[in-house]
Amino acid sequence: MLHESNQYSTSSTQPEHEIKVRNRRVIEISGVKEVDSFDNEEFLLETVQGYLMIRGENLQIKTLDVTQGRVEIKGKLNDFSYLDNHQNSSSKGFLGKLFK
Repeated sequence: MLHESNQYSTSSTQPEHEIKVRNRRVIEISGVKEVDSFDNEEFLLETVQGYLMIRGENLQIKTLDVTQGRVEIKGKLNDFSYLDNHQNSSSKGFLGKLFK
């Protein structure tokens, strides 16, 4: 019997990462490790699948659940992309942004 490997399967030790967009107005993201930086036009999130950049207009955190790794952002979504070569040395993280 041949066993096919699923290239999209996730390890049981790694949390799932999903993005759900509702009407370009609400973005729900799971598998978030850290909110690196944010303002009303751009969010940089560290997820279990790499860094995720979200760009839009009037962006605000609607829900932040660090224990579950969930973030919900409201505002007008323009685009989002993964940054494979992001260097974390220049970012201060969520608390660094708050106390800047």
